[in-house]
Parts: sequence; structure tokens; C-alpha cells
Amino acid sequence: MDRKWKWVLSSGALLVIFLGRMTTALEVPLDPKVLEGLPQPPTITHQSPKDFIIDPRENILIYCEAKGKPHPSFSWTRNGTHFDVEKDSKVLMKPSSGTLVIDISGEKAEAYEGIYQCTARNEHGTAVSNNIIIRQSRSPLWSKERKEAIMVQVGVSLVLQCRPPAGLPPPIIFWMDNNFQRLPQNTRVSQALNGDLYFSNVLLDDTRNDYICYARFPHTQTIQQKQPITVKVLDMDAINETVAAMYNYTNNLFVDSPSGERRPSFMAPLGRSSTQMALRGGVLELECIAEGLPTPEVSWYKESGDLPSSRMSFHNFQKTLKIADVMEADAGDYRCTAKNSLGSAHHTIKVNVKAAPFWISAPRNLILAPKETGILTCMVSGDPKPQIAWSVNGVPVEDSPKDMSRKVEDDTVILSDVQTGSSAVYQCNASNEFGYLLANAFVNVLAEAPRVLTPPNNVYQVITNNPAFLDCASFGSPIPTITWFKDSQTSILNKDPYVIHNNGTLEINVAQSLNSGKYTCIASNNLGTKENHVYLEVKEPTRILAQPEYMVVQRNRKAVFECKVKHDPTLIPTMNWLKDNGELPDDERFLVDTDSLTINDVTEEDEGTYTCVMNTTLDQDSASAMLTVVEEPDPPTDLELTDQRERSVQLTWIPGDEHNSPTQKFLVQYEDLLHQAGVWHNLTEEEGTKTTAHLDLSPYAYYSFRVLALNHVGYSQPSQPSRQYRTNPAAPDVNPTDVQGVGTEHNNLVISWKELTGLQSNGPGLQYKVNWRQKDVEEDWSSETVANASKYVVSGTPTFVPYEVKVQAVNEYGNGPAPEAVVGYSGEDVPMSAPESVQVLVQNGTLAEVHWEPVLTSMVRGRLQGYKVSYWRERSLHQAEAQQEEQQVLAFSGNRTDGRLPGLKPYSLYTLNIRVVNGKGEGPPSPNHNFETPEGVPGPPSFLRIKNTNMDSLTLEWGPPQDNNGRLTGYTLKYQPVNNSNELGPVEEMTFPANETTITLADLKYSTRYKFYFNAKTIKGSGPTITEEAITIMDEAFIQQPIVDVVKVHPIGSAFTNVNSSVVGEEGAVISWEYFGPDKNVYVEYIVENSKEDWTKEFVNGSSGSQTYLIKGLKPGTSYRVRVVVKDHSEATIHSTEELVITLPAMKSNQVDLATQGWFIGLMCAIALLILVLLIICFIKRNKGGKYPVKEKEDAHQDPEIQPMKDDDGTFGEYSDTEDHKPLKGSRTPSNGTVKRDDSDDSLVDYGEGGDGQFNEDGSFIGQYSGKKEKDTHEGNESSEAPSPVNAMNSFV
Repeated sequence: MDRKWKWVLSSGALLVIFLGRMTTALEVPLDPKVLEGLPQPPTITHQSPKDFIIDPRENILIYCEAKGKPHPSFSWTRNGTHFDVEKDSKVLMKPSSGTLVIDISGEKAEAYEGIYQCTARNEHGTAVSNNIIIRQSRSPLWSKERKEAIMVQVGVSLVLQCRPPAGLPPPIIFWMDNNFQRLPQNTRVSQALNGDLYFSNVLLDDTRNDYICYARFPHTQTIQQKQPITVKVLDMDAINETVAAMYNYTNNLFVDSPSGERRPSFMAPLGRSSTQMALRGGVLELECIAEGLPTPEVSWYKESGDLPSSRMSFHNFQKTLKIADVMEADAGDYRCTAKNSLGSAHHTIKVNVKAAPFWISAPRNLILAPKETGILTCMVSGDPKPQIAWSVNGVPVEDSPKDMSRKVEDDTVILSDVQTGSSAVYQCNASNEFGYLLANAFVNVLAEAPRVLTPPNNVYQVITNNPAFLDCASFGSPIPTITWFKDSQTSILNKDPYVIHNNGTLEINVAQSLNSGKYTCIASNNLGTKENHVYLEVKEPTRILAQPEYMVVQRNRKAVFECKVKHDPTLIPTMNWLKDNGELPDDERFLVDTDSLTINDVTEEDEGTYTCVMNTTLDQDSASAMLTVVEEPDPPTDLELTDQRERSVQLTWIPGDEHNSPTQKFLVQYEDLLHQAGVWHNLTEEEGTKTTAHLDLSPYAYYSFRVLALNHVGYSQPSQPSRQYRTNPAAPDVNPTDVQGVGTEHNNLVISWKELTGLQSNGPGLQYKVNWRQKDVEEDWSSETVANASKYVVSGTPTFVPYEVKVQAVNEYGNGPAPEAVVGYSGEDVPMSAPESVQVLVQNGTLAEVHWEPVLTSMVRGRLQGYKVSYWRERSLHQAEAQQEEQQVLAFSGNRTDGRLPGLKPYSLYTLNIRVVNGKGEGPPSPNHNFETPEGVPGPPSFLRIKNTNMDSLTLEWGPPQDNNGRLTGYTLKYQPVNNSNELGPVEEMTFPANETTITLADLKYSTRYKFYFNAKTIKGSGPTITEEAITIMDEAFIQQPIVDVVKVHPIGSAFTNVNSSVVGEEGAVISWEYFGPDKNVYVEYIVENSKEDWTKEFVNGSSGSQTYLIKGLKPGTSYRVRVVVKDHSEATIHSTEELVITLPAMKSNQVDLATQGWFIGLMCAIALLILVLLIICFIKRNKGGKYPVKEKEDAHQDPEIQPMKDDDGTFGEYSDTEDHKPLKGSRTPSNGTVKRDDSDDSLVDYGEGGDGQFNEDGSFIGQYSGKKEKDTHEGNESSEAPSPVNAMNSFV
């Protein structure tokens, strides 16, 4: 054992909590591995019941099984004497068992009846079984008897006795007829507990000759039948008194019982009281059967208390009271009452409850260490009080050898100072007149070191705030003491929140996450110590965060229940859905997802309560919600017409099923089979609580009605139509509506109306009487009667004069009501004259007011609708020639005399005319009227371009406005720098005359973004401003204006603005933009246009604000698509600029072919001659033994022209290349900022026209040599002369 634990246990410095030593409560370990190594006295594990009734047709099987260490041997006694199993060939004892198998084939079972007892013994003691009484089941035959017919008078009581033969066990009784049909029983006729058939009073229908009592014997499954009993019921009132006297004299078979109506009296039990005994734990059956006429009813109550409702039941039509599991409290007086209309009778049954012996505390097995003390108790109860007798190893205590360590006191055996080898089995026998109890309990004296039975390294998992129980099951003799430790602590866990139970279990009342960890339990006694480690994990509880909610769903729609759960991440959850606390239907419409349940195409059968249950291995949580399915109501039924009258009828109906949605209203529709068969019209609506409607009807119609119900879902299907209901004809009730008088020609009047419907006609022969006369003129009404028409044309009318018109409905049964007159007008004609006195007041360059005199009403010749002004722009006042634009028209409704003309163009000549308009058309135009608009501010310049961007200058180019709106006086330019944080610098302002279109700005800052604002001016002021931005570059590199085609695409995001590009040299391009997004993964992507290759991607620092980036290594003369994108961590694009198409210029070839120039040829010849002379001098000096340290001198005295350029001598700032394009030592940087070749820095080829240097056949070097053509400001201090021949020589030596 670990030294630390030894020190803790031996130091005595710590308080050790010992479990109370209950020597009488030491449990025998159930672990088979522990049991294998322990000696143990015998224990009976299985035996046959005390009263064993056998079937004589089968072998007898008497069980006796026991365990012990070593395994026990078995023996039997029969009727108190030894039963030698080996001497009886019919008896076999199973191997390693005491179970007897008795073969009774060819033998009588009675020979083996008796009282058997099994004994199991080993070297540590002897155990005995109960006394097992073996009896053979019996089913004796019914004794034959002659049964004479029983004659009874109507109304008397009767008992048919069964009296079956005694059997073992007793038979089950029932009454049937010859057809094996049970005889009907009721409150009048019933079977008593003893099997007799009781009639409270007999009826004529009770006469029959097949009252048969049957007895069924359960063990043999045989049925015995009694002789049939004949019963004849006579009505004495129908028999002649003489015959009756003869019967009474010659026959005594009549039952001596009153036959008329009478009060109840008891047939069983007899008398006013009786006594009955019941055994505790058994079944009590109390019976009261009464006779009387009318048939009495029986009721029960207990005089000194309530009936035990949970254990009682009534049978046999309330005539039997049955109480299960009888208790002492069930003793007392029970009163049954029989009652009919003539009175009542009472009987009291006094119940006494006795008890066979029953255990209060049976003796338990003891495991004691040597010199310990133990107690065996045998606590029983019963009525009468049981007698207790003790035995040791099957021998009564008084007959067993004396043992000074044993003391017997009634129901207790005290064992003190036990010794090794004193193990034994004790028997306690408790008996009274109603039975006995026998118990075996062994005392096993052992000396065992502690063993921890709980498996090592057990992991206990518990939910937060729940109790945790850590087991430390142990075994040892003496009983081990248990102590607990947590993690590496040395303190014993013996206070809150820890509780150590007697069985060694450590309890944590409310577990928290801090309680997680490793726990160690130590079991120790005087023979040794054993430790065990377990682990506790405290988990977070499972909780439903979003519970399913109550849903009301229409049929065939979808229902979705949500159930979102939070649980401990280390536990595996299982979601389960229930419907009405059962499983979900096996239907593909039910879809269970991670946190939801979806029910598609909901039906009525889907209604119910749905519960989501989230289970883990430790806990669960659940939530429920109801689903209610609604749909359109069923159509109403049973339509009936009542209270039928000439113009009304009452309609009633029965509502259909509402389908969980209350009916809001009923819609009554009708069909007129006479006028519009097959067309249903809405007639009226009623509230959803009503089932009747009063319907107002029209004459001369053949009605059918139907009803629709409306609920929250919608309308039901229509009901079946009602029967047809016809109304009689009558004169029209209404006249046509929408009567109008309108002329269509200048000399007519069209009178129109809306015709009556067939239902409104009220009868046959419908016609219309049309009346008209000129208004305000003394003349009679003109009239005309027409049929099947909705208008009438009156001709020869004056132009546009008022008329009074009216239309009346007429049929064969009379005229409709007197119609009201309506005023109409005859036809219009086009106006005859134009407006006069037209004047124009110009307000400003874009607005003018026009005024005119109105046209006389007589000249309008119709209803005045307004005036129409037509105007158009003839030309700009800049132009001498007319350029007439499209005519514009403005209409002014009503009797107006003025109007405003907006949207005019300044500094222009306009023409207008005016017409009057009526319902017929337009009149003639007024004479054309001209007016001029004054000057206004100009429109924006047509364009602003930025060209020739250099380090400190650029060129602006612009075009004049498309709309000058006057005489241009000049242009205004404002510009200011913009830094990387989008802050604006100071504003510079310049003005230019109207005839200028370009300007070059100098003295700008290099590598700086500038914003330009540009507008045009007239004498009226400045026009709208247009803006542009540009960036100056950082190098003296050759700048060429790019040819840029911008292809617009829809950007993925809007985080980029002001995206521009420019070409740098023949192989580079600069991209600039402004970025305001939070993501930093910014890339410049480009691809050759129309290429199928992947985009080339270059990473850029993704800071916010203005950015520029130089793309290098592009192919001259090639078009590229370029864009700036932002990507997330999964390389997915989340923002993108518009794509730019950049075309690089082709490689220039404008160099002069120096090889054809005469002066160059002469120069080369001179240089060659000079080199030859130098070679000769060198050769001579070498031959003299001297050296010419060319290389050393070159290193010591380098030419200033070939010193490497510093970073501040013209390098290209942030656009400069890093490693691949740095100029080599001693090289010159070309004017375009690139190194063209990787050859030696001073190679003459770099100064030639593109040809390679080579040697002639004689070994001389022939090269085409020239110096640079241009020098920029950064090379002003360098020599403009060609390199010296010495340096040229050194470059290849």
C-alpha cells in the first residue's frame, strides 16, 4: 500500500470516521468471486410449497436446492422418519441437488402421500426445508340420485341445491342447460358461494327441465355433471279450485312459501346475525341472499367504520362483498340490507380476523470474526400468538450439545465470544393453529482481510445540483472501516457537503462542477487495508431552450414543432418525439430533424399532444404542445322550408361538423330555375349560432336554396339544394336604374338604362316605357315603349341642349312605380373658335406663364373640358438656323384662363398656340405666338479626362457642355490631394477661358491621389460640377496613357469605391482603389482576356482607405481582366470590385539603325584602332615581365558612372521590384525603370541596337556601341559620354 496512506492510517493525527460495527447486519457478499473463496454453511435456495397437491397422471417432483461452501449433501425424511432414497427404485435424487423425482407410472400415487422434509448439510452446518405435504388431487364422481320435478307457485322463492362431491382441491361450480349454455343470472336469480341456485321469486318463464349443476376440478381438468333438475311453475289463479284441492291433497311437492307480494327476508344466511372468521392476508367473502316480491335490492355498510374502498368489490349483483388482503382493521360488524317497495330486512355478520404466523423480522445470516458477538432475532406475530422453537443444524436447541457462548431468550439467540469452527445453521420455527413459519440463518465465523467489491476506476457521472453517490462496497471480517479522500488531498471527507453511509457509500448532496475529480476509498480492519479509486464527473443539465408551441393547422398544411436543446457537450443526446405519450405513427409524413418535428399534409388523425424528449445517459428534459387540426366545416344538412308566404319563406338547416373551428356565419344562396338555371346568387347571411333564416322573395320565380358555412379556414361545400319553391307573378316593384341621356351625334339624344333582371321582372311580358322632353321648354312628354332593349335614340335634336328623361318598367300584370326624371344633354359638336388675347410672361430660363381669354359658351358647342397648350422649341439663340424640336402639349382642365409651362430650356426661341376642348374634340388653334427664354447656368462639361500622368504633373482635357444655356464665360477647376485615410488636403482653384479645352498641372506631389472638380460658367453662374481622381507615379519610368476598357459587372459586395488603373511601361500596370471593409485578406487577381486559365492571385495588405498596387511581368500587347477581391478564411470571395480590362502597348521598335550611319562606322573604326594599339602595348609590357593589373585598378578606381544607384536616386518607391529586378552592381537603370537583360553590366550589347556582340575571324571584337539617348533629372550628374575603352575592355577580360 502507498506509504502516504499507511502514514495517514497509523499516525492517529487525523479523525477517522468508522462505520458503526453492526455485527448482526454484516451482509454476505453476492460477488461470485468473493463467494468462491469463503467457507459458507448451507442455505436453502428453492423448495416446493408447503401444501403440494399432485396430479396422479404425472411424476412427482419435490424441489430442494441449496448452496454452500463446500457444496452441501442432501437427505430426506417422510412422516418424521428417514426416507432412504436409494432403496426405492421409483425415486431419483438429481445430481448436486436434493430435488426428488418420483416415477409413479405403474404405481398408485397414494403410496407417496405424506409429509416430506429436506436436509442440506456440509461441514459448517445443516439447513432444513419446510414440511412439504404431498397430497394427490381427487375428482370423485357425483353420487347418482333420482330427482323428481319441483312444482312451485308463481312468486314464491326457490333454492336449487348443487352439493358437489368433495374434491382436492374443491371444484368450481356453475349452472348450465342441456345445450351447455350458462343459465342467465340477475338480481332475482343468482348462484351462492356454496354453488346453490337461489330464486328470490319465481316466474312462469323459470319452468324448464334442464337446470344442471356442473363441477370443474382444476388439477385434473375434469368436469362432473349432476342430474338435471326439473322446475314447473304454476299459476294457481288459473287452475280450478277442485283441481287445486286435488293437487294439494295428493302431492306435497309444492314449496311452502308465500306467493304474493311481500317484504324481503333472508334466505342465506338465516336469522338476524351470523359470525364469520377470516385470516390476515386472505380474502373475505360475505354473502347475503334475500327473497321477496318485488325482487329486493341488497346494500352493504360497516357499522364501526368505512368499507376499505381500495380493497373491496361487489359481486353477484351486490349480494357478495369481497375484501382482498384482509387486515386486522377489517374485523367488525358488517350489515347487509335487503329492500323493496314493501319494506326492508337486515342481517349483521360479525367478522373475526385471525392470523397465521407472519414475519416482523426474520433471522438474517451472520458473518462474525473470532471473539465477536452476534444476535439472531426471530420476530413474528400472529393470532393466536405463535410459539417459537429454535434448532441448531436441524436439532432442537435443548437436544443439541451445550455451548457456553450461546444463549437463547425466546425469539433471540445471543452468540458471544465466538470461536473459529463454531459456524452453524440455526432454525427458527414459529407456529400457531393456523400455520407455521420456518427460517434458516447461518452463523459463519470468519477472519478475512478487507476486500473492496466496487470495481476499480469506476467513473460516476451526475448532473449538476443532483446528489452523487460513490460506492465503496467492501467485505471483511471484522467489518472494515471506510475512509474517503479526494484527488491528492490528505484530509478525510467527513463534513459538508460529504456524507459517508454505513455501507461505505460517499454521498454529495448537491454536486457541483468543482466536485469533479478522483476519489479514493480505503477499507481497513485489523487484518489489513485495501484501497480503490473512482472518478466523478459533474455534467451540465439538459434543458429545452425553445419549447414546441401550441399549433392550429389547416388540414393538408404543414405543422412544425421546434425543440431546441442545450446539453453537456460530453454527453450524447437522443431526441425522441411522442404523440399522446406513445410512439409517433409510422408514416413518412412525420419528419424528425435535429431540433424539430415536421408533419406534412396534416390530417385529423394527427391531432393530439406532441412531446419532445431529450435524453442523455444521465438526465432528460421534455416539453409538450398540442396540435389542433382545422378545416372547412362540413356543409349543413336537412334544409327545410316553413312559414311559406307570397313574398317570404322560413329556411332551417342542421349545421355540419365545425372541425375545431367555430362557424362564423352561414351564407344562404338561391337559384332561379325560371330565369337563370344553374346560377347561384347570394341572398343573405346569418350568424354562426343560428340555424334559421327569414328569406324575402320576389314574385314570378322558381327558387331553390342552399347554405354554406364559414369558419376561420374558409367556406364549406354547399349543402344539398332545398326543394323548389315557386312565387306568383305581380307588377314590377322597381324601375330600371342608371338612366342616362347622352347624345352621340350633334343632332341626337341616346336614352340608356340598366335592364331589370328576370327576377326583378315580377312577371311575363316585361317592357320599358321611355319618356323625354326638352328642359325649360313648355312642351308635352314624348314616349315610346320598347322590349328587350337597354337604350332608345331620339333624333332631330338641337346641339347640346338639356332634356328630361325617365324610364318605367311594365309587364302583363301592371306598371312599375312612377319613375323619377333624369336630366341629360343632346349631342355635342366641335368648338367653333379659338382662345384670343394670348400673352406669355417669361419667369426665368425654364418657366413661363401663358394667359388667354376664354371661348364663349355658345362657341364651345358642348361640355367644356379645358384648354390645350401646344408649344415647341424653335432653336437656341446661339444658332441662326431653326432646329425645331418635338412639340409638347399641356392640358388645363376646366374653364382656365392661364397656365404655366415648366421645363423650358434657357436662351431659346419657343412657339405656342392654344385650343379649346369639349367632349367632341378640339377647336381651331389660336395664332402662333413666339417668346424667348433668358440665359441660365450651363450644363456639366461633356467629359473630363486625365492624361500623361507623371511624378509631378498631369494633363486635364475636357469638352464643352452639351447644353450651354447661354454664352459660356469660362471654366473653373478645383483640386486637392487625398491621403491614405481619405482626408482631403487644401483646395487649389484655377479658371480658364471658354475657348480652352486642356491644361497641364505641374508641381504636383509624386505618388499622391488628387481629386478634381470641374464646371462651366455663364453670366448666370456656374453649372453642375463633374469630378475625377488620379494618382501621380513614383519613378521616372516611361509613362504611357493606358488603353482601358471597363467592363461593368455586378459586384459581389459594396466595400470598394474609386477603382482606377493605369499602365506603367510595357510590362506593368497600377491598380488603385478605396476599401472600407473589415476583412484583411485582399487580393489583386488578373487573367488574360478570353483565357480559360485560372486567375492569377497576388496578396495585398488589406488595410482600409486608399490603396495602390503594381502588377509586374505582364506581356506587352496583351489585354488583361483585373479585379480586387476580399476573401474569407475558406478562400470564398465576399467582396469584389468591377472587372477592369487593361490593354498593354506593344513593344516599341523606334530605335535608329546605327549600323547604317556613316559617322557611327567611322567612330567604330577609330575605337577598334585604339583598342588594337592598347593590346599591342599590353603585349609588349608583358613580354618585359611587367603586369597590368586591370581588375585591381578597376576595383580601386571605379568610374562614377558605373556606381550602383541608391534607393533615393530614382528608385520606384513601393512599386520597385524586390530581388529579381534589382540592378546589378555597376549597372545603369534604364529610363523605363527595368533591367532588360541579365548579362554583364557593361556589356556593349546593352548600348547597341539589339544585336549581340561577336568576334571577327581575326579575334578582334566588333560591337555596335552607342551611349544613352536621354538623361532625366535623376541622372543629371552622370557623364553623357560613352564609357571608356578601358572599362569596356575590363568588362570582358
